[in-house]
Amino acid sequence: MFGYVIPPQDLPEEEMNRFRRAYCGLCHTLGRRYGPRAQMILNYDFTYLAILLSDPEEGERRRGRCVVHPRHGQEYLAPCAALELAADESVILAYWQLWDGVEDHGWLRGLKYRGGSAFLESACRKAAQVRPDFDRSTRCQLEQLAVLERENCPSMDRAADTFAVLLQGAARQIENPVRRRVLEQMLYHLGRWVYLVDAAEDLKKDAASANYNPISLRYGLPDGQWTSEAKQAFAATLDQSVYQMAAAFELWDFGVWTPILRETIYSGLFRVGKAVLDGTFRRRRNKGSSLPERETQERST
Repeated sequence: MFGYVIPPQDLPEEEMNRFRRAYCGLCHTLGRRYGPRAQMILNYDFTYLAILLSDPEEGERRRGRCVVHPRHGQEYLAPCAALELAADESVILAYWQLWDGVEDHGWLRGLKYRGGSAFLESACRKAAQVRPDFDRSTRCQLEQLAVLERENCPSMDRAADTFAVLLQGAARQIENPVRRRVLEQMLYHLGRWVYLVDAAEDLKKDAASANYNPISLRYGLPDGQWTSEAKQAFAATLDQSVYQMAAAFELWDFGVWTPILRETIYSGLFRVGKAVLDGTFRRRRNKGSSLPERETQERST
């Protein structure tokens, strides 16, 4: 995804360690299923997807060395059905988002996206064989978004809905119908929030390059500069997505993952949204299976 769903800075150390084990577990699972190239897509957003898809109890822990931790190794969650599902869907999401970048930026400016998609092409083909429905639905939603972009659609909600439905599809393989419904609602509103936050961060850049941005069209901001009224109205719609996500979250017992998810939903997402609107958000660089130290997180949020 985009790098906006991150562990809150005040997450207790015990919970940060639990998140780290899930993060490293997803990294190992990506490597085992798709090789070292796929491990390059690892990020916090995909780790949260793995957590949402996980059982309420933390799985088997292992310890192993890797490129990032070659000497002493790192504790991680052993591969399991939830991590495999998250790994498969992460590869599909990453590949098609890169391909969407190729379409959006043309031949020259899209070279980095073209290179990234080529890098993941074989992994995506393999993942699509395992999760054909998710691959198909992801492509369908991105195609719909491309149509809206070509039409210069002024509806912010229609554009955000395409990515929301895309991410919602990540829960369709959950067998329990109640849990599936809860996760679909959470992922839908998270997808909507992620799309809108990304559009807000790109507002000035899109104005300068004349790229499609539904926020600019919705609020009449051709120069990419917020008015106080537009910023206030947009903040309210961002918050509404988080409230809807929180309402769905309260309908299910996420077990050991509850503190991480609660802090992220009720605190982390609001902080990131505010930082993006204030222009103070700094995207964290992916460092393989290594999480940044707490003081680094505090500076970046």
